[in-house]
Amino acid sequence: MTPPSDQKIGAITPVVLSGGVGSRLWPLSRSARPKQFLKIHSDVTLFQETVKRVSGDGFGAPLVVCNQDHRFLVAEQFRDLGLSPEAIVLEPVGRNTAPAIAAAALIALENDPDALLMVLPSDHVIADQKGFEDAVLVAEQAARKGHLVTFGIAPMSAATGYGYILQGEPIKGTDGCFRVERFVEKPDAETAKAYLAEGRYTWNSGMFMFQADRYLKELEKTHSAIVETCRQAVASGKRDLDFFRLDEAAYKSTVSISIDYAVMEKTEAAAVVPADMGWSDVGAWTALLQAGEKDENGNVIVGDVMTDSVRGSYIHSEKPFVAVVGLDDIIVVATDDAVLVVGKDHAQDVRRIADWLKDQGRTESETASRVYRPWGYYQIIDSGEKFQAKQLMLNPGAKLSLQRHEKRAEHWVVVEGTATVTRGDKTFELNVNESTFIPLGTDHRLENKGKSSLRLIEVQSGDYLSEDDIVRLDDIYGRT
Repeated sequence: MTPPSDQKIGAITPVVLSGGVGSRLWPLSRSARPKQFLKIHSDVTLFQETVKRVSGDGFGAPLVVCNQDHRFLVAEQFRDLGLSPEAIVLEPVGRNTAPAIAAAALIALENDPDALLMVLPSDHVIADQKGFEDAVLVAEQAARKGHLVTFGIAPMSAATGYGYILQGEPIKGTDGCFRVERFVEKPDAETAKAYLAEGRYTWNSGMFMFQADRYLKELEKTHSAIVETCRQAVASGKRDLDFFRLDEAAYKSTVSISIDYAVMEKTEAAAVVPADMGWSDVGAWTALLQAGEKDENGNVIVGDVMTDSVRGSYIHSEKPFVAVVGLDDIIVVATDDAVLVVGKDHAQDVRRIADWLKDQGRTESETASRVYRPWGYYQIIDSGEKFQAKQLMLNPGAKLSLQRHEKRAEHWVVVEGTATVTRGDKTFELNVNESTFIPLGTDHRLENKGKSSLRLIEVQSGDYLSEDDIVRLDDIYGRT
């Protein structure tokens, strides 16, 4: 069973896909907090930009499909915006876009038998909202007539990093929409130049609009097993707090395949709306160099940075002071635990670093020093043999699980806000500059009952300090 719905019948249902890890934007983007949850383009995250883009008239509440490990990040994104999703659907394992959209379509049809879906990746930039809305109006007309519509981006260059769509004959009665003559894989440089000169090719944006039932019928023609396993995954799925978990056994049994390969390249109903909307998939650091505000030397500078005789470069510092002298066409990105330096022409190769780190078993591919949790975050300040110091930040109204540690003790010092502490059979408050000690093996809980953030310094001491030394006795986030 799926959650009850307040969805407006007849409205477009946005389906936001949030399964990527953004490895080409390492070291900012990591698998535990990928690029869609970062503020790398504006004062909100890419995910929030996507949700705001489809929050106007004519759209219903978004239906999000995401990795189950990112569920609290997604929920926090909506809370920050003051919006509510139609549902947050959790994939037990990634199976690419065709099954994810099939599950979303089945859920949408339970609420609206005529559901019209607008499928959006959660990590794209669209600078021209009016251009986006104009393209949506055209696509809606074609989709309600039974077409499976993709949005083609007017190419700005002979890019080799995108797939291309060749537009065919116009669709009668829908100005600005064309039949898809063929999809083309990412071309080499010469072929891309020919496509650009020809004038009928657009970039494949990965955004779609279609009726939910029509998509399922077209998918059933080519991959009926996907539709069946997704039906089972939805029918046997379970509510979990604010989330809907697809049944693990059923969903794992489905094949992993993209919507392009499974449906769009095979269906006779494919249509394309060419659009100019300031689109970017932010696929590499060069995209931020192109989109950012440049100085007199063509550089985009973010953070505490000094340059001298530097041109055409993107330099971003999250924390440390960064100085660059006498270099052109480079990317420099510094966090508090990693530094990336790469030639602009090799920006697409950054994903090799994340792959190497993962192969080596290093945590830098997965997490940064700041680790987000449903209650806020913790950040490692320092560590050594038998000790570790962290900063903890709790959101207003948040609380940690009631827990104990078998191998470490903890000291807490409040530096901002007021903490409500449970230690053993006692509960008490700690104000700024006050502290307490949690002995090894003692049941304890930390809570922020205030209306502003709570910050404290935690010093752990013991023979074993890893996160798996937590025995949860009670947890409002369902992690016991």
